[in-house]
Amino acid sequence: MGMKDQFQEKTEQFQQQAKQRAQQGKEQMQNRGRRQDEDREHPQRRRESEERFDQDYDA
Repeated sequence: MGMKDQFQEKTEQFQQQAKQRAQQGKEQMQNRGRRQDEDREHPQRRRESEERFDQDYDA
């Protein structure tokens, strides 16, 4: 395998990794949006979640 082939293969690997990271970031943003919507619809659930976090953090 020549240097040019190796370089091209590495470039393709980096591009694929970048696409995967972009997709993961997009999914995380969508999940955050869903959580915010749920928090608006169920403020009590959000308070309970925050209280559990505070209790875990204090321990």
